[in-house]
Amino acid sequence: MKLKKSAKTVRAVKAKKRGWLSKLTDIFFKPKYFFTRIVADGKMEDAILKAFLWGLVGGIVVLILNLIRGDMFTIFSLFRALVVYPVLAVILLFVCGGLMMLVSEVTGGDRDWEIAIKGIASVFFIYPLALISNSLAFDCTSMWLISAIVDLYMLFLLYNIGVYCLHGKKVSVLFVLMVCAIFLTCLYMSDYRNVWFMVKNIPATMTCLI
Repeated sequence: MKLKKSAKTVRAVKAKKRGWLSKLTDIFFKPKYFFTRIVADGKMEDAILKAFLWGLVGGIVVLILNLIRGDMFTIFSLFRALVVYPVLAVILLFVCGGLMMLVSEVTGGDRDWEIAIKGIASVFFIYPLALISNSLAFDCTSMWLISAIVDLYMLFLLYNIGVYCLHGKKVSVLFVLMVCAIFLTCLYMSDYRNVWFMVKNIPATMTCLI
């Protein structure tokens, strides 16, 4: 048992030494290689800090993009970029962690809260990318397209976390996320999609209401 834990620790150290670009490439092209190296080491604060910082990056970039696009600079826009987005990122970290614990419970995976949180935090680069991508939507069609792509990729990441981090049964995890995909499809086909779009980009969503 000690040898097994030692091997996991060695893999984790090696993974930390890899550059961020190599890690990003692994997530896209070698998800099994990347996610199986996430181990519990009792350092939850690193995952929380990572989520907060990615939220801060996303908020600042979105603020800059909005200013370039001609939006007015306000205290609220600055507060949203520096406080709201980072805090929301941390909240989403724990919400998604809870969701992955539920998926793990249903699919026969590990009930490890730390691994679930670290698995989510490891892909939190998607948070600023999602904020930036959604902010680039300029009409209803682009809002549909960008929102759908981001949501589908999130499901792909959750599948990898459920299978390779929490060791859920592949078929069961796929089934659960297919149910989520069906729910999203129904959401997109109903009028409630505008509420979902409004959270992401209010000006672009307004064009869907005209």
